[in-house]
Amino acid sequence: MADNPIDLSVSAEGIQALGSALRAEEDGKQLRKELAKNMRDALAPAAELAKSGVMSMPSSGPGTSPGLRSAIAKKIRPEVKLGGRWTGARVKAKKTPGVRGFANAPKRTQRASGWRTQSWGNGQWRTQVGKLSWFDRAMDGRQQQYKEAVHAAMEAMARRIADRAGE
Repeated sequence: MADNPIDLSVSAEGIQALGSALRAEEDGKQLRKELAKNMRDALAPAAELAKSGVMSMPSSGPGTSPGLRSAIAKKIRPEVKLGGRWTGARVKAKKTPGVRGFANAPKRTQRASGWRTQSWGNGQWRTQVGKLSWFDRAMDGRQQQYKEAVHAAMEAMARRIADRAGE
């Protein structure tokens, strides 16, 4: 390992440096796509845990309907960007504007204070409570594992680029 000329760390600067190296390659576009895919694959288990967290939210009584839970789960994805304003890898729960006008459902369903909704039939407002911190708890204690998986994907691509440079 001492003779390896590439030294990377999992940081925005490291990802930016790797992105620059990829752009310099002849087929950099394909290498960037492959790196992004490998990084998303490294975060896929975290996204699955978050999806199961929202699906375990109660669907009767003070909770929410199954349609809302599945709509939120469909919007949870690993996201990787290798350049631009934001560079990095994360699991993101995107907004759900098409679900009964409840665009912020991923955020509001995990709040302790819940969210306000109108009851069907009588038009009165009530507060519903989902599952406290379902998204955050899905990744508790596993951050280092996901960080290492993303780091391994970056190192594998760096080795591939270094091997090509040696040819």
